[in-house]
Amino acid sequence: MKKIFFGVVVTLMVLFTFKYCGDQHNEKLILKESSALIQESFKNVGKLVVTEGHFSQVFNYNNSKDLFSNLISAEKKALVVVNADVSIAYDLSKIEYKIDEETKTLTIVSIPKEEIKISPDFEYYDIQADYLNPFEAKDYNTIKETVNKQLLKKIEASELKSNAKNRLISELSKFYILTNSLGWTLKYNENPINNLEALKDFKL
Repeated sequence: MKKIFFGVVVTLMVLFTFKYCGDQHNEKLILKESSALIQESFKNVGKLVVTEGHFSQVFNYNNSKDLFSNLISAEKKALVVVNADVSIAYDLSKIEYKIDEETKTLTIVSIPKEEIKISPDFEYYDIQADYLNPFEAKDYNTIKETVNKQLLKKIEASELKSNAKNRLISELSKFYILTNSLGWTLKYNENPINNLEALKDFKL
């Protein structure tokens, strides 16, 4: 009777050991698969053009040059009409992140800064220049640089950047949904993201 009881105990111990090892193996396999799925999701994202806008600008360019010890002033001027298409994009392939399989945590370390692209179309009207102060390539470059600076100020004052951030957060919410469905934790700068509303507090 004792031999039978001992045999049953040994058999149960062996079965338990195999089951425990099997469970551990399956758990590691699931972790590896989850980790691979998360990494593949990051690889599949690219440059996200999140918002576009159009701006118009009328610019008066004036330049004067004093000649002959300030005895003569040579002037040049032009009226410039600028129509510019603007796009704001995030290169999501540059997101820095780390995966901790042991704690089942995905941490977004940093998000790339937005990329602002301005495509201006210049139309020049009423160009006037003195013989001693003609229009040159540097004048056109100065106009372009000045207009771009003014357009950047307009973009900052508009809702384009805030709209872009909202679109970015909408895209990042996919990673929260993915990690949540896998039983993982999503963090940004070591702060846990427990719900979709917390994504809105991202400081980019």
